[in-house]
Amino acid sequence: MPNVERLRGRAGQAQRTRRLARTDGLCERCDGKGRVTLATVVDHIVPLANGGTDEDDNTRNLCDPCHLEVGVEQFGHQVTREGRGVGRNGRPTSPDHPWNQPHRT
Repeated sequence: MPNVERLRGRAGQAQRTRRLARTDGLCERCDGKGRVTLATVVDHIVPLANGGTDEDDNTRNLCDPCHLEVGVEQFGHQVTREGRGVGRNGRPTSPDHPWNQPHRT
């Protein structure tokens, strides 16, 4: 994966807020279909994993369902946290991970 410098912390939050404000916080895909839906994700049009940049013109505001659809279109499967070895609860999914090993007393 390319090394893309991303803003973190307060600077990253400010960047996200600014990007969401471009569309008044609405999902761009839903808007194109005549629906009004709040955006929850600032998505990279060309994914960072595919060489995209973290510039404003490579981002769009999406709701969660549209973001999942885009992931399927771009990667052929849903891109979720589970795909990174972490469940919805934030715990590792691998049975070999120390977190999932029996507790020793």
